[in-house]
Amino acid sequence: MRFSILLAGGALALTPLNMAQAANVQIVAQNPVIELSVSEQVDSAPDTARFSTGVETKARTATEALRQNSVQARAVIKRLKALGIAEKDIQTTGINLRADYQYDQESRTNRFVGYVVSNQVSATVREISRLGEVLDGIVSSGATNLNGPHFSISDDSELKNVARKRALANAKERAMSYALSEGYTGVRIISISEGISHRSAAPMMRMESAADFAAAPPVAPGQVGTVVSLNLSYEMTR
Repeated sequence: MRFSILLAGGALALTPLNMAQAANVQIVAQNPVIELSVSEQVDSAPDTARFSTGVETKARTATEALRQNSVQARAVIKRLKALGIAEKDIQTTGINLRADYQYDQESRTNRFVGYVVSNQVSATVREISRLGEVLDGIVSSGATNLNGPHFSISDDSELKNVARKRALANAKERAMSYALSEGYTGVRIISISEGISHRSAAPMMRMESAADFAAAPPVAPGQVGTVVSLNLSYEMTR
């Protein structure tokens, strides 16, 4: 039987799924091979929240709609900075201009009424305890829409290591169980690939008008799961 193993500098390469793979080297397995897929998740409280917000304005002319929008968008960005959001954590994600029509029931046609301009920005909050205050502040400054928040962990390298060790231990235990049941005494790993993902059960919030907020909204960040998934091949040994 032939199986693939990834080699880098003569050592087994742990290759993330989103990276280019090293050249495949064919090796021969003398004994039966066990192929396993295992995943381990480590939960932790998030320390970062990202959301998107912006303003939408309407006017008879495109120029006026854009001018009004620019004034309101600057006010929102200025408020974000005043609330302690670093400039590097504020990013414009889209500016859109489109014609605005209303359906006329009498003539059964769309009637042109002007233009709509929207300006969207995303912001990252690194003090989650202040997230409700920040959301309330930008709505008070004129934001007309809000999406999010999306919670994450700024540095999850240690969590990945914990999940990876657990996944490897789980996989080896399962492989040994198969090997012993077939009369073999051990296993050796011959290939491995890794994938990383994150899971969060925190609900998304959407706001369409400032009237939706009577006060700073409550925020429950919950926990974010860091997931390591491994695909492994073991050869049974004696």
